[in-house]
Amino acid sequence: MKNLIVSLFLIVFTLALTAQNNATKSEFSSATILVGNVVQDLEKSIDFYTNVIGMTQTGEFSVDKAKATELGLSNKYTLDVAVLKLEDSPNATEWKIMSLGKKAGHKKPKWIHNDTGMQYITIFVNHLNPFIERIKKHNVEILSGEPSKLGDNKYFILVQDPDGTFIELIGPK
Repeated sequence: MKNLIVSLFLIVFTLALTAQNNATKSEFSSATILVGNVVQDLEKSIDFYTNVIGMTQTGEFSVDKAKATELGLSNKYTLDVAVLKLEDSPNATEWKIMSLGKKAGHKKPKWIHNDTGMQYITIFVNHLNPFIERIKKHNVEILSGEPSKLGDNKYFILVQDPDGTFIELIGPK
């Protein structure tokens, strides 16, 4: 009887473990997407993202010209990249910014429909007020004007980084 109970326990445990492994299998080794953004002025963008948006610079790295060419990223530039996150934790999304020291090949968009490709990011916040204060302190225009109510005590404001990427900030006032 004791052997039967142990055998049943092992079978149930094995089935549960198999079901859990099957449920969590994915083609991806991480559920986080790391985003790279080329900017005109690296220092200006680092200042914007750290002092206005409140991100933290968590690192930096370089890819030399030869490696950038091998990887198919560039055929004539060394890439110096600053890594920013909303919080310094291993699972936080990385917002990687780099500058190649040249002007953009397109005009800064006024609306999201003015260009193709990635146009905006959305950041959910605990309270909008500290963001609004920093935005005003740094003379950044709130494109949406006053915070717009979305419902359930959630409000929306829209700003742009120095290169034109739209940033949606959503949270309570």
